[in-house]
Amino acid sequence: MTSQTSAVEPRQRRPLRLAEVFLLILALAGGVGGFAMVGLSIRGELPDQFWFRSMLLAATALVAHIVLRLRAPWADQVILPAVVLLNGIGLSMIWRLEISDAAGMAPADAAGNMQATLLGAIIAFALLWVLKDHRWLRRYTYTAMVVGLLLIALPLIPGLGTEINGARIWINVGSFSLQPAEFAKIAFAVFFAGYLVTNRDTLALAGPKVFGLQLPRLRDLGPILLIWAASLAVLVLQRDLGTSLLFFGLFVAMLYQATARSSWIVLGLTLFAAGAVAAAQLFPHVGARIDVWLHPFDASQYDRDPGGSYQLVQGQFSMANGGLFGTGWGEGRPFQIPYAFSDFIYAALGEELGLTGLTAVILCYLLIVQRGLKSALSVRDGFGKLLAGGLAFAMALQVFVVVGGITRIIPLTGLTLPFMAQGGSSLLANWIVIALLLRISDSARRPSDLPVRGQVSVGPPAPEPEPILVGSGSDGGTPADGTPAAGTAAAGNLPRRRVADRAPGEDTSTAGSAPTEHISTEDPQHRGGERS
Repeated sequence: MTSQTSAVEPRQRRPLRLAEVFLLILALAGGVGGFAMVGLSIRGELPDQFWFRSMLLAATALVAHIVLRLRAPWADQVILPAVVLLNGIGLSMIWRLEISDAAGMAPADAAGNMQATLLGAIIAFALLWVLKDHRWLRRYTYTAMVVGLLLIALPLIPGLGTEINGARIWINVGSFSLQPAEFAKIAFAVFFAGYLVTNRDTLALAGPKVFGLQLPRLRDLGPILLIWAASLAVLVLQRDLGTSLLFFGLFVAMLYQATARSSWIVLGLTLFAAGAVAAAQLFPHVGARIDVWLHPFDASQYDRDPGGSYQLVQGQFSMANGGLFGTGWGEGRPFQIPYAFSDFIYAALGEELGLTGLTAVILCYLLIVQRGLKSALSVRDGFGKLLAGGLAFAMALQVFVVVGGITRIIPLTGLTLPFMAQGGSSLLANWIVIALLLRISDSARRPSDLPVRGQVSVGPPAPEPEPILVGSGSDGGTPADGTPAAGTAAAGNLPRRRVADRAPGEDTSTAGSAPTEHISTEDPQHRGGERS
């Protein structure tokens, strides 16, 4: 019996993460290959510092892989390669726009974006090294709420916040500019996860029903109304429709994830739509965004400066020029799109990589989101489920808001495409999001020390089972006083054979005779047999 127990004992061997290594090689080939093709197409030679930048990107991927093998060996093996591929393609396009020497492309800075990528990766994997358990964040639930609200309010402080292109969402720190809302979304995700994991039963079950919708109690509406007011404040005071939609959409999605009630989606969309319509009527800059979205080809909208539809229309023309397979790296004219290196990098990629390239980019984002949601389903604690689901949805919503604005599905916003567009704040914040998703996926995939359904429990060898005596008599069975004898089963619980299973001619009477047979508890045919 001891040898059988040791034979089925599971061995938990740390994964080698070879799939991640293979995918990282492919991702680096895509990013570095795009960088090389840009130089060969435009200048006929490899770009300046080609080998240095390529080795720097490869070293970043290698260090990240080593950190994961040491500190999160069971983490998802697809997320990091997808991020490296997106980052490499984005750097190639930014450098392509930088060397175009177009008048509007002077702010394009591939070297600066590379530095932001390195800094974001260092912060992310330092966090992954230090944070051994994502559940540690739950103790800072309300601290995260305060931090998120403070980050939103920073651009409104005179002398600290600065307004660019009509939106007041940046702050100046020395020679650097940051967009605090990018970090606020992480703080809000931590707050929402901690708040909802504590109050989800109350939010799901308590409260009146109105027209079939389960509404929350008044005292449970406090945090919800606070976030609604904060998102509208971002929309009105900072003139940033995208960030406002991101915050409120994140909270509504996590509410639905926690309670599984569609009434929250209906209530959330109704509140946001009412606030957006009111803001469009009361504030001219919000109404102007709506007009540009609805009538971009009108001369009055196209020629208006600032705030016209020129950028949006140029992006539409650029993607149309790319067609199905694109013009090729360095062969298009994406520099004609204002801010093609940041807000409209998706349209710039559409011209040179075509619809096929844009589909590949979207699939990379879908892979990251799908893996994040899978980690949310697999992780064992409620806080981790909500946090992973919220962070994955936030990335999906941000991609939708950016791509939807460029393709005129929704009004244009000021958000940037994660990992691809130029912007230090976006890179730093989204690398931190990736670190948290990897930490949660490691916890979700890590083998549990507790036995689960279908798993053999490993422990000390079980004692050899004693046979059960069927029948009665002086050797065993039930004595005359009716008390079960020691070492025998209680009367009425004795497993019996069916009559059809007995041998021909066998005496079925057991009264006053010796036991008819010994039944081993290891025999599967007699476990839980029929009882007469």
